Amino acid sequence: KMAGSSAPWIGSAYLFLQSTCKTIVLPSLYESSQKKPSVFKALKLALADSTGSMNGVDMLKVHCSHPHLIVQLKFCKQENCRRFLQSYREGALQESLQNHLQLSLAMTTVPLEMELKAGNEHLDNMLKDEDRCLECIYREKPDRLRDEEITELEECLKSLFVHQSISNNVAVNDCASLNSPSLPYPSHGSSLSPQVTFIFQGQQFANRTLTPDDHQKFAKLVSKKWKQVGRSLQKSCRALRDPVIDNLALEYDREGLYEQAYQLLLRFIQSEGKKATIARLIAALEENSLVSLAEELLGLHSNEDCS
Repeated sequence: KMAGSSAPWIGSAYLFLQSTCKTIVLPSLYESSQKKPSVFKALKLALADSTGSMNGVDMLKVHCSHPHLIVQLKFCKQENCRRFLQSYREGALQESLQNHLQLSLAMTTVPLEMELKAGNEHLDNMLKDEDRCLECIYREKPDRLRDEEITELEECLKSLFVHQSISNNVAVNDCASLNSPSLPYPSHGSSLSPQVTFIFQGQQFANRTLTPDDHQKFAKLVSKKWKQVGRSLQKSCRALRDPVIDNLALEYDREGLYEQAYQLLLRFIQSEGKKATIARLIAALEENSLVSLAEELLGLHSNEDCS
């Protein structure tokens, strides 16, 4: 058996990361003192998404081995390791990390390739055999304690969450434990709290933080009215003052309406964090008669483009 009745289940693995975009070199970004906290934050949040908990998997060290960024992982519970493997196998971890890196580094996209190893075993070759993967990870005991650098980055991240929770007028206890990070794109379908709802066309909907899917649908369907929606959002979002909206129109004029709308909502999500909710966006859409787009975002019947 992998674990005795009294001994805790502990295992280790290495996650190899490489950007497929030649202009994005992850080790160089991590070696930059300015970018390192952003890369670490993205790693931490993506791993939390994969296990459903900020403490589901521990990072012991991040190695820079060009062109790879190699993360040494430690698992303390078999169930957390199973969740991680499922997320990795289904591509959810990759998608989550790409989204978090995109937001943390303020880039349009960060395409990734991933590889998972435990000792000499390449786990990508045996992902369908979950028990065998667990055996390999369990067999590899962590050979180090967490690096001091990782501990410092953890503390910085914790301070950031607490600071954001205070500035967003959220009870500090909600974020201090890091169980519900106050940052863009938490795990899919998360909400501010089960009780928070809003009304649209007489129906009650759960309020939730905007997701990457919401972001893309908005950019695709809002068309020429993206500026009007931006001005509705700016009433409660300082990051969308008039010069910002006008500058986005000029800066992304060549890329077209999709990119202009995408960048508008990206500014909103980055500045508002956990408070960038579907209710606020739906209200702005209603104000500008974009009902069919609102219905699309809420999963109702309409698939028609908005005019």
